[in-house]
Amino acid sequence: MTYIPRKEAVLLLEDGTFFKGLSIGKPGTTGGELCFNTGMTGYQEIYTDPSYYGQIVLNTTAHIGNYGILPEEVESASVKISGLIVKTFSDIYSRNRAQESLQKYLEKAGIIGISNLDTRALVRHVRSKGAMNAVISTEYTDPQTLRSVLAEVPNMNGLELASSVSTKEPYYVGEPTAPFKVAVMDYGIKTNILKQLTSRGCYCKVFPAHTSFGEIMEWNPEGFFISNGPGDPAVMTYAIETVKKMLETNIPLFGICLGHQLLALACGIPTFKMHHGHRGLNHPVKNLITGRCEITSQNHGFSVSIEDVKKNEEVMLTHINLNDHTVEGIKLKNKNAFSVQYHPEAAPGPHDSRYLFDDFISMMQKR
Repeated sequence: MTYIPRKEAVLLLEDGTFFKGLSIGKPGTTGGELCFNTGMTGYQEIYTDPSYYGQIVLNTTAHIGNYGILPEEVESASVKISGLIVKTFSDIYSRNRAQESLQKYLEKAGIIGISNLDTRALVRHVRSKGAMNAVISTEYTDPQTLRSVLAEVPNMNGLELASSVSTKEPYYVGEPTAPFKVAVMDYGIKTNILKQLTSRGCYCKVFPAHTSFGEIMEWNPEGFFISNGPGDPAVMTYAIETVKKMLETNIPLFGICLGHQLLALACGIPTFKMHHGHRGLNHPVKNLITGRCEITSQNHGFSVSIEDVKKNEEVMLTHINLNDHTVEGIKLKNKNAFSVQYHPEAAPGPHDSRYLFDDFISMMQKR
């Protein structure tokens, strides 16, 4: 395996900030909302996470690609990111179990990226100025042409993307003889969430995003799971109505990330676009019920209004972010429903919060 000579690539941000670097993945031009992930490992899981659909991912870790690609370390059937930005990109890999290089993986997935730029400066810029759209190109260097391409990239605020990544047909995961039947709403479900459910005795039927409540209930589920996913939750009126109907049944309900936001919206609690979001494996969250701190994996650009949670007499605030005091978990006081903003399934980690799946199982056992 040898190093690959690379073409020049450029990055233009919405506010006019411009970087030069070297091409990785496939040559071409791509755009999306720029966001950064602080995880030290798990790049393959990040790139296949449907919640990143429509986004260009910036890895803050200095070296990317050095442990290669392993087929089972995916969160969905394909790479979901729109583009990739890294500092040092490795064409070679050292893990003996890896089956191919990251470069080959990105090429086959048609992903356009850029390396060899000052990612530290770029992250500091986004943290200061906020999330914004960007374009990566190996084809154009003229700022006017790049601005024209960038103008065509949709704004994430008000964008419905969950139906774009959802399954087109229902499918089953787990053993039909398992103790619990769980209806999973796929708004961008991650593979490791399903693994956590099935390993605890759940037989899951995964439903497309726009499935009617009546069709879901025909399966007679003993639990509802509302998945993570991309886009603005506030415009997903179809999903909000479905969650409202689920709550009326009082069948146990568990939501993660986008699912957490949809549960809040179903309770009349608004969401908002964050300045630059939370994405990484090291976010501290306090469980307000136990008093314990959890180190969590997160990936979201929208959040639930903490003021409205506190004003809602039917909703309890259960978890809070210790960095910026945003809402990380809620529970309905008179219903069998709860949700968290972060990812307790967390692959490759941390695993501090996997007890939440046990809580869901316990809720179904007691019903």
